[in-house]
Amino acid sequence: MPDPEPRHLSRIVTDGTDRMAWMRARARGITATDVAKLSTPRSIEAAAHEKLHGSRFTGNAYTDHGKAREPAIASWVLREYAIEPSQALFHAETDLRHLATPDGLALRSHGGIELAEIKTTNKVWRSIPRNYLRQVWWQQYVLGAERTLMVWERHEDFVPVGDPEVRWIDRDENEIERLVTLASRLIDVLIERTS
Repeated sequence: MPDPEPRHLSRIVTDGTDRMAWMRARARGITATDVAKLSTPRSIEAAAHEKLHGSRFTGNAYTDHGKAREPAIASWVLREYAIEPSQALFHAETDLRHLATPDGLALRSHGGIELAEIKTTNKVWRSIPRNYLRQVWWQQYVLGAERTLMVWERHEDFVPVGDPEVRWIDRDENEIERLVTLASRLIDVLIERTS
């Protein structure tokens, strides 16, 4: 009897190859990018406004650099940590509106899932910025992942400096529960404003 399909694969909303389909699907739910911004009641209001009216931010030199470098960094992650690049959008097991697109995904031999999140920065990080931690914990919740390899590449004037730096981030159930609560509040505000 063949092995059953890993459970997370049945929750793929779109594989990410069609950018417009990916964007449309993300607009219908709460993503890790949305949750990364949620920390206060005021941030919920701001996130709701952005979900309903769009963002004025269309990118800049820093986001362009990050997009350009991500494939090379993802190749490094695959070589060093055996985590495959991913652009698929997944929904959570318990709520179809809870969505995430991790930068990398590995199903380990014991059945556990490990993720990768890739960033570029022109700053030296003493610790991982809190908004990125929220993004990581949300992805872990959506995918049922045990831990995430946070990978960041520092640059000076958009020239990479050395190898990427990494840190494993373990799943944190308390933080995940808090984020799910904040996401529920955001959904409530969105429903209230569209009904």
